[in-house]
Amino acid sequence: MGGGPAGLRAAEIAAAGGAQVTLYDAKRSVGRKLLVAGKSGLNLTNDEAFEPFVARYQGPELRRDLLRSILHGCDNMALRTWASGLGIETKAASSGKVFPTSMKAAPLLRAWIRRHRELGVTSEVNHELLGLQPGKPHRLLFCTPGKEVVVQADAVILALGGGSWPSTGSTGHWVSILRELGIEVASLEPANCGWELDWPAELLQGVEGHPLKNIALAFGGVSRHGELMITRYGLEGGPLYHLGPILRTRENPAVTVTLDLKPSFGLEEVKKKLGGVSSNYVREARRRLNLDPAATAMLRHLPHLGPWNSPEILATTIKSCPLKLLRPRPLAEAISSAGGVRWSELSDGLMINQLPGVFVAGEMIDWEAPTGGYLIQGCFATGSHAAHSAMRWLESNAKP
Repeated sequence: MGGGPAGLRAAEIAAAGGAQVTLYDAKRSVGRKLLVAGKSGLNLTNDEAFEPFVARYQGPELRRDLLRSILHGCDNMALRTWASGLGIETKAASSGKVFPTSMKAAPLLRAWIRRHRELGVTSEVNHELLGLQPGKPHRLLFCTPGKEVVVQADAVILALGGGSWPSTGSTGHWVSILRELGIEVASLEPANCGWELDWPAELLQGVEGHPLKNIALAFGGVSRHGELMITRYGLEGGPLYHLGPILRTRENPAVTVTLDLKPSFGLEEVKKKLGGVSSNYVREARRRLNLDPAATAMLRHLPHLGPWNSPEILATTIKSCPLKLLRPRPLAEAISSAGGVRWSELSDGLMINQLPGVFVAGEMIDWEAPTGGYLIQGCFATGSHAAHSAMRWLESNAKP
């Protein structure tokens, strides 16, 4: 159940294996999250080498050996080969991100749906899951326009998404359904999300929507290079997304990070370039270090910085500018979510131990990954693994 990447892939694998498959989705059409993700170019995966690729995945109770096996069974090259089989060629950018050559999600989704039809997959949309009664067979209660319906199934693969982008169907409503059945589910939290800061009005008037380019963000001994965007509420961008797992480990959501505005230079080099400055410190720093407008505005307007009375103090701040993050943005705004069904509740085949014949995939499982192609790859791989496991389970439990 669920028409996102994990559910679509699971349905494809199961149908190709000979199962009679019905795919249920709460919205009017499948693949909505895929289409939203592809608005600025569908980042399918990343061409990073396997071991560093696996290391991108995080989670408080992550079974890394199992996840490595899952990703090995459906890795980044396998995904590109699969896309090529649909007639969608891919390309890798210099960043490692892999996109369809057209950059668009719609052609891939149309080809994928055609394959479903060829395999005999039945799609039932406008079906929102209301309840699950495990048994032989399992009974599923759905809400459809104007009525409720009960469906029976020998095996169930749940791929209902996390809690981000609820307009696409990922509302997280399934959490209460599984908890009522005694399944431990870690609360869904925003991942790959912006963080709020208390920006001065003067700063926002000048640089809201401007990027902080070529910076390094650090917290807890971990540093990430990249670009951040100044927004009316705070900051967005890759370095924040990568640090999200360790930023959220604190009970108090407010945390102070440090921003290196010139990571390509060492502290002594910055001091040398600012040598002899005795006035107009920020203007000279902008000119001598080629600081972008957003970085310059921060040095001018953040009340906890300055006043500048020596180039050494300014250089130290440029290399280690403290920023107080107040809280992450709401889950509904996040690119993805952390939390989900705990790994301890799952078999190696991603079957819920307490619910034989019920499998989970995608963001329903308690893992997270940064943007850059890792999210879709994780959903694709877990969807594949759950479907193969479900087929083996059906075969071993077939009636004599």
